[in-house]
Amino acid sequence: MLRAAGVGVGDEVIVPAFGNVEVAVAVAQAGAQPVFADVDPLTYCLDAAAVETVVTARTAAVVVVHRFGRPAEIGRLHDVGRRHGLLVVERRESETPYDEVARRRERAAFLDGRLSGVRTPDAGVGHTYQQYVVRVPGNGRPDRDAFVRALRSRGIECRAPVRTASHRLPEFRQCVALPETERAVDETLALPVDASLTKRDMQRIVAACNALDGLLQAAS
Repeated sequence: MLRAAGVGVGDEVIVPAFGNVEVAVAVAQAGAQPVFADVDPLTYCLDAAAVETVVTARTAAVVVVHRFGRPAEIGRLHDVGRRHGLLVVERRESETPYDEVARRRERAAFLDGRLSGVRTPDAGVGHTYQQYVVRVPGNGRPDRDAFVRALRSRGIECRAPVRTASHRLPEFRQCVALPETERAVDETLALPVDASLTKRDMQRIVAACNALDGLLQAAS
């Protein structure tokens, strides 16, 4: 889409640094320069205000990635695009059958109402819960990683959805301040909400998380 729109050498394209490194790769393959902007702490998608701060005379486009089933605030991002004459490209997640989405939403609602010690996701309009991503409070990644290890030791499948922000990777390293991106990398944890999970499975997840209460500290 970028090439078809004439985006190429000499152009800049604004992209998120929180996951989806393939988006930055695609921009580079088109001959343009990826420029990273910070994300909204609730949606984990590009923040419109942050995008506007990195627009330059060379900016040609913005690539918006919808994350974890939570849509970006696309209206505000299109407003930025119109103000600056930018192409706004959306990268959507794979389509999921309605009945599966409905079951995921049921499981997400179950967790929302029972989890303590972690910050549950912002539901937003149209959230399909491709992943159920919570925040583990603490002083950074060691707390979250200790939480992951403790949950796994209790038989709960979970993972950090993003290990390294794209602007920290060697091929795209940039000295930019992206505090919400960095915080999200350190604190986020994806819990299972698969349609196949039973109520007993969900109760086990809640019991394990609440027993830890999000207060684990890294081993010294």
